[in-house]
Amino acid sequence: MLEKRSLKNVYSIKTPEDSITLYRGWASSYDTDFAKQNDYRSPLEISKYFDKYSTNEDTPILDVGAGTGLIGECLNLSSSSREIDAIDISPEMLNIAKLKNCYSKIIEADLTKKLLINDNHYGAVVSAGTFTHGHVGPDALDELLRVTRPDGLFVLTIHYKLFKKAGFDTKILELEESITKPNFHEVSVYGNNPDKDHGNDKVIITVFRKK
Repeated sequence: MLEKRSLKNVYSIKTPEDSITLYRGWASSYDTDFAKQNDYRSPLEISKYFDKYSTNEDTPILDVGAGTGLIGECLNLSSSSREIDAIDISPEMLNIAKLKNCYSKIIEADLTKKLLINDNHYGAVVSAGTFTHGHVGPDALDELLRVTRPDGLFVLTIHYKLFKKAGFDTKILELEESITKPNFHEVSVYGNNPDKDHGNDKVIITVFRKK
C-alpha cells in the first residue's frame, strides 16, 4: 500500500515543504517500490536523449531534482567518466544518491529559490520528474540558465498535462532570445503501472541549448 499511497501523494504536492515531508519517508524504498515496480522510464529516456544530443564539451552536468540518483546511474552506464552533480531538496533522497557513487558533488537546495552556484558554471542540465505536479514550475528555468554557460545543453522532462497548464509553453517562448529552438520528444513515464489515474502518463522531453 505504501507505493500507491506515495504515488497519489506525489500528485498532491503543493509546496517545497510537502516534497521534503513526502520524500523523507519514501527515500529508502523509492528505487524498489516505485521506480523498479512501475518501470519508471524517465531517467533512462533522459540519459538516452542526452547521449543523442550531447558532445564531450557538455560538462560538468547538473542533475536537477536528482532524488535517489536514477539519472546518474543511467548516465554512468554509457560513460563512467562523466562529472555529474546532484541537486535536490530532500536530504534523505540525496543520501541514497550519494551511496551510488554517481556524483562528484551533492547539493541540497530549494530549486524555487536562488541557488548558491556561480554563473555559467555547468555545461549541461538534466532533469527527470522535477517539472511535474506541485514540484517545480517554469520560473526555475531562469535560475538554471544563469548557472549554465553559453551553449550548455538542457535535457528535461516536463509533464505533458502541465506543459500548457502550468505555463511551460509560455515560458519557453519568453526565453527564445536566450535559448536555441527546442526539440520535443513525447515519451511514456512508466512501462508497467496499473494506476488508473497516472499509469499512462507521458512527459515531453525538452531539449535546447543556452545561447
